[in-house]
Amino acid sequence: MAGFRIGRGRDNRTPQRQQAQQAPPPYTGGGQAPAPPYTGGGQAPAPPYTHQQQWPRAADGPQGGGRYDEPEYFGDPHPRYGAAQDPHAANNPGHTQMFSVHDDPYGDGSTYQAGAAPAGPRLRWKQLLSGILLRPGPTFHQMRDHAVWVPALVVTLLYGMLAIFGFDEPRDEVINATLSNAIPYVLITGAAFVISGLVLGAVTHTMARQLGGNGAWQPTVGLSMLIMSVTDAPRLVFAMFLGGENSLVQVLGWVTWLAAGALFTSMVSKSHDLPWPKALGASAIQLIALLSIIKLGTI
Repeated sequence: MAGFRIGRGRDNRTPQRQQAQQAPPPYTGGGQAPAPPYTGGGQAPAPPYTHQQQWPRAADGPQGGGRYDEPEYFGDPHPRYGAAQDPHAANNPGHTQMFSVHDDPYGDGSTYQAGAAPAGPRLRWKQLLSGILLRPGPTFHQMRDHAVWVPALVVTLLYGMLAIFGFDEPRDEVINATLSNAIPYVLITGAAFVISGLVLGAVTHTMARQLGGNGAWQPTVGLSMLIMSVTDAPRLVFAMFLGGENSLVQVLGWVTWLAAGALFTSMVSKSHDLPWPKALGASAIQLIALLSIIKLGTI
């Protein structure tokens, strides 16, 4: 009876034997761990995951989340608001460091760079020519990104063909020459003015670049040719009838030269983002050449 009473309703196995029977067979590597033997009584239990098959779990970190339901590199899926964070944890494997975008130390990008978006649509011939005389600042700023080769070449060619009549001796030679000789003379003079305008405009652009300008060369050269031709038109009209040595023509030459200097300065300043002293310095060579060759007729 004593033996029956001791084992009645109880498992007479010792704790060590119970643990040995409940523990799964050891995993020896080389593949999936073998399943425990099926003892009946229902569906066989699934084999437990081995260490190689399990995701690395997130340990209890400084956040105190203590969650083990996600891979380690995802961190705590439900971080606590205001929880202290380890500043060194962001550099450990399996962690992602947060960062913020700071202000650009070089500015907000408002400074113009050549090749950026145009300041405005291209102006037509009438708007361009009238804008140079009536609205120079806005016109030069709007056309700083647009090449003006067609109007510049055409206007300069016509101006050069008429400019020969503003000099006393060349005008007399053309008038007294035959038509077959006069036409080539006039065309050659017009082409010479076009080439001179291209060279002087390129010099002005190069000087502006040397002084820190950032404008494109095509608008600078084209606009400089238009300024040279348009500003000298009033002097040329009087010189064709009164002669280049007339005192009124000489006064108009000085006035239009000063106007050309103001327009050159405004154009270079708007096209190259330069202050007016540097813009005037970049235009100095072209202004001196215009004064000596065209305005005063010394050459």
